[in-house]
Amino acid sequence: MSEPMFLQPVFKETIWGGNKLKSIYGYDIPSETTGEAWSVSAHPNGDCDIISGSFKGEKLSKVYAEHRELFGGYAKDVFPLLIKIIDAKSDLSIQVHPDDEYAGKNENGSLGKMECWYILDCEKDTKIIVGHNASSKEELRKMIEEKRWGDLIREIPIKPGDFFQIVPGTVHAIKGGTLILETQQNSDITYRLYDYDRLQNGKPRELHIEKSIDVVNCPHEDHLAENAIEKEEGASKVTRLISCKYYEVRKLDVDGSLTTGNLKPFSIYSILKGEGTVNGTPVKLGDHFILTSDIEKAEFKGNMMIITSRPV
Repeated sequence: MSEPMFLQPVFKETIWGGNKLKSIYGYDIPSETTGEAWSVSAHPNGDCDIISGSFKGEKLSKVYAEHRELFGGYAKDVFPLLIKIIDAKSDLSIQVHPDDEYAGKNENGSLGKMECWYILDCEKDTKIIVGHNASSKEELRKMIEEKRWGDLIREIPIKPGDFFQIVPGTVHAIKGGTLILETQQNSDITYRLYDYDRLQNGKPRELHIEKSIDVVNCPHEDHLAENAIEKEEGASKVTRLISCKYYEVRKLDVDGSLTTGNLKPFSIYSILKGEGTVNGTPVKLGDHFILTSDIEKAEFKGNMMIITSRPV
């Protein structure tokens, strides 16, 4: 196919969600507590419908399975990435993700979960949790048992435009008042370490203390954004945010026009500000699409901020 493959997000209601997915992006969300839009996903827990072109009405997972040539013949059996917009009206639980090896052994062969966050918006003086202050597993366990969460957890002030790479084993949490674009491995495995003693349907949500301790990296190590400018074209530019063994993520600032190669095996795009065109096709705020491997370049016109990713 020579045109962008547009996708319909799958929405997730959560106890911490809000309504910004509607008020900002215009999505038809199911309730005022909608926390996530799985914008590009072929996961069994949220498989996006294709809403344009010759595969309109089909699931992304089906097209990936049956037309691998459109995805550069990518070797993995499952679609490799999952893109979300997260609207945290209140705090998410403090959690940690396993790597491929641990998830494969303990979660029915699932992939692990490397992810990264681009801060789209946040309230004034908002912080985010990335990392912890325990020097060893023994100290980690002791601090958890003694419920010394204030001493254990590492909070960082944030502002729109900040970027965080969350490798497996990183203690992390998004706090209330934050809107994020998340790029991650195609996995839905999360270990909940602490949930502020909240109740859901009258009961505390399940915690995964032992699995969390198993996988937490001790001591914590930051993995910083690259923020490397790769191309400037007039007032437009391409900035590489991160490159790791699962994905590369870039920010495209389009001010007039910008032409880039469509990075192989295929590229995913999310329009997060503004509107314009890609290869002549109109695109607007809240659109998510894939440029398949048969498309050699992306010609953007308009005024937009775009996050793009590709599997490695």
